[in-house]
Amino acid sequence: MSDNNKLMTGIMILAAGIIILLGKWGVFSFLGKALWPLILLIPGILLHIWVFARRGSSELLLPAGILVVYSILFFIGIIWGWTFLFYNMWPAFILGISIGLFEYYAYAPQRQNGMLLMAVVLGALSIILLGWSMFSFSFVYLLAILLMAVGIWLIVSRGNNRRIW
Repeated sequence: MSDNNKLMTGIMILAAGIIILLGKWGVFSFLGKALWPLILLIPGILLHIWVFARRGSSELLLPAGILVVYSILFFIGIIWGWTFLFYNMWPAFILGISIGLFEYYAYAPQRQNGMLLMAVVLGALSIILLGWSMFSFSFVYLLAILLMAVGIWLIVSRGNNRRIW
């Protein structure tokens, strides 16, 4: 066996050993659980690139926008938990459709009647519902932060006798 063959065989055996060891440690299952939204993100980005390189039609921007927004939402679900995503951020799924419609409207060669209106209505509805959902979730936290800020302001300004109002 020549030296080059020994080198390549040694590298392949070493790589196989490292891959088996990483698999036993659970690295690949962790990556599969944490990075699966890339299955949606990569095609969404590739569709955007394909359209902007003038190789695809503007209709591809509708699924491209939806795929990118949904993959970001699924990453949020992985990071902050699925309960948080589906309980508080569910209106963002409507926003994905709105963004896809808006991108299609903005880059279509012929403007579709009502497409911009539908995108704006869905986007506004999504943002209003998202704000309402997040506000109801974080109202207690906002109240606590506001009370702490007022308390700190009163403590810091107690030696200062000038009038504010």
